[in-house]
Amino acid sequence: MKILATGDEQRIDELKQKFGSEKISVDPAGDTASQLRQYDVIFDLNADEKKSVLDKYAALENKLVIACAVKKSVKAMIGESDQKMKCRIAGMNALPTFINKAPLEVSFADERSRKKFEEFAGNVKLSFLEVKDAIGMVIPRVICMIINEACYSLYQGVAVKEDIDLAMKLGTGYPFGPLEWCDRIGIQNVYETLEAIHYETRDRRYEICPLLKEKYEKKETFYS
Repeated sequence: MKILATGDEQRIDELKQKFGSEKISVDPAGDTASQLRQYDVIFDLNADEKKSVLDKYAALENKLVIACAVKKSVKAMIGESDQKMKCRIAGMNALPTFINKAPLEVSFADERSRKKFEEFAGNVKLSFLEVKDAIGMVIPRVICMIINEACYSLYQGVAVKEDIDLAMKLGTGYPFGPLEWCDRIGIQNVYETLEAIHYETRDRRYEICPLLKEKYEKKETFYS
């Protein structure tokens, strides 16, 4: 089985840790359909950051394309294209820090794509959890909302960032405190995920803290 991964270096490294470096090819010489057809499975780890990203995969008949589907749903990405989708498409939570975790969080737009992914998962012994095909999926919604609340606590002077992070790690057993986790996921990813969820749902729980917005606009992090 030949697997191709395209995306930023951090996410590709996580994917290699999950499946093994020897199983993953990175960025072919080109991205035409004829060049992509040599692969059985394609991971597009930044798919939800691009416009009409599925166009270049549409003609890959019965090939499995696994696309990051956090900031956009699979159905939304399909809707951006005017081409008939001959490939099978699965969405995944491919935000940094979540790829090399089990089970993988995935979503599907149709039954044929689900069956194709299940076949792949069986071949590579991949554990996964299916969630609704919706912006934010499940885990990113929860973690990004917690990060946003931590930003409000820092913004309002409730506690300093080190104490906020330590309290969450000790109290919840999370691998990182929320502000440290924000840096690891990437402030751009956290902000744009919350922005997309809030636009879709109009739920006040996802209104972005002014401090997080400021960090995003200035391209700053919480820690050096």
